[in-house]
Amino acid sequence: MYKLDEFMAELERKNPAQPEFIQAAREVVASVIDVVNNTPKYLNNKILDRIVEPERVVQFRVEWEDDNHQIQVNRGYRVQFNSAIGPYKGGLRFNKNVTVGTLKFLGFEQIFKNSLTTLPMGGGKGGADFDPVGKSDNEILRFCRSFMTELQKYIGPDTDVPAGDLGVGGREIGFMYGQYKRIRQENTGVLTGKGQTWGGSLIRPEATGFGALYFTNEVMKLNNDTLKGKRVIVSGFGNVAWGAVTKATELGAKVIAISGPDGYVLDEAGVSTPEKIAYMLELRSSNKNIVAPYAEKFGAKFVPGKRIWEVPCDIAFTAALQNELNGDDAKLLIKNGVKYAIEISNMGCTPEAIEAFQAAKIPFCPGKAVNAGGVAVSGLEMSQNAEHLKWAAADVDAQLHRIMENIFAACVKEGKQADGYVDYVKGANIAGFKKVADAMCELGY
Repeated sequence: MYKLDEFMAELERKNPAQPEFIQAAREVVASVIDVVNNTPKYLNNKILDRIVEPERVVQFRVEWEDDNHQIQVNRGYRVQFNSAIGPYKGGLRFNKNVTVGTLKFLGFEQIFKNSLTTLPMGGGKGGADFDPVGKSDNEILRFCRSFMTELQKYIGPDTDVPAGDLGVGGREIGFMYGQYKRIRQENTGVLTGKGQTWGGSLIRPEATGFGALYFTNEVMKLNNDTLKGKRVIVSGFGNVAWGAVTKATELGAKVIAISGPDGYVLDEAGVSTPEKIAYMLELRSSNKNIVAPYAEKFGAKFVPGKRIWEVPCDIAFTAALQNELNGDDAKLLIKNGVKYAIEISNMGCTPEAIEAFQAAKIPFCPGKAVNAGGVAVSGLEMSQNAEHLKWAAADVDAQLHRIMENIFAACVKEGKQADGYVDYVKGANIAGFKKVADAMCELGY
């Protein structure tokens, strides 16, 4: 029989200085440990011991030349965590703070997120400690080519299919796919998030944000509520936040604030016009990582150096980084009347924040369920590539909507408590775990 504290103490001993991975593992293990202890095949097959160990961790040197003709050196990684239900699938993150511990946390989360989609995708994650902020397009091109020269040795359409993530958008995917083609001399579905003219799926850029709002809409319906007229805040301003703002506006909500590392913008008129929403993408592509220009362009209020969570709202979405919303932020949101707390970023809330929301009986929905729409449409892109077909946007969107409704139903089934409150964290973890654990048992060891 497994005991949570003993298991986690041993895991922490084996993975020192990886707090994000330990945090992610504790959340999942705490949710599923009773299921494991009450299921003989999970116990006999040592599923918990096996599922927290990556199948493979690859690290490599990335050498590239900057615009001053100076050689720069970064570290590249690919964590291939679990392939029980399909090829490794997960994004690539370019950020100066990337470490193997960061990617292990993200890859571990990806296992269960991908499982929830019901598509045949395992879990993985990769990236580099390369900071794209302030780099020229040519510098980013040279880095991407060097990075892919190494990464291509370990990936393939039936082995490992990376996508984008923080710091990696359509431009970077294009540069990397171009290098993959030069080296391998083939057109395959080896990356997702590709451009529309070279194998990409319609609505993929919007998918994470759209899927998050489809999930949120189901939460609202369960609570006899609606998105119409709700005041919404969204951290971040990249692809994920852009998709969420677009769909939230379409469904009748009013997004009043977005944020960046430099502070947040309060737009009481609403981030609601096509011009305002499109400008979010201009900010992302500028490589400056700031939101202040939005306020100047549209006459909104810019609050420098402050956290967006001080803005009173009905719904708070995390859409930037892990642990961006802490316990004090959660208490402030609750004090100011927040009704729903929704993670779109991976592990966007600290454990203290989650505890605060759940103690107040505010519906809290975890990223591994809410943001699964992105990888779901990546999975659909893989299917289109395999069939050498391109589906209509309406068909992709309909499948995305269905997948998110099914994920919501699975979370409710596994997470509904006696008093009617839904523990979406527990529900998502158990639903995602069972499919992977069953596959691992059936495949042997």
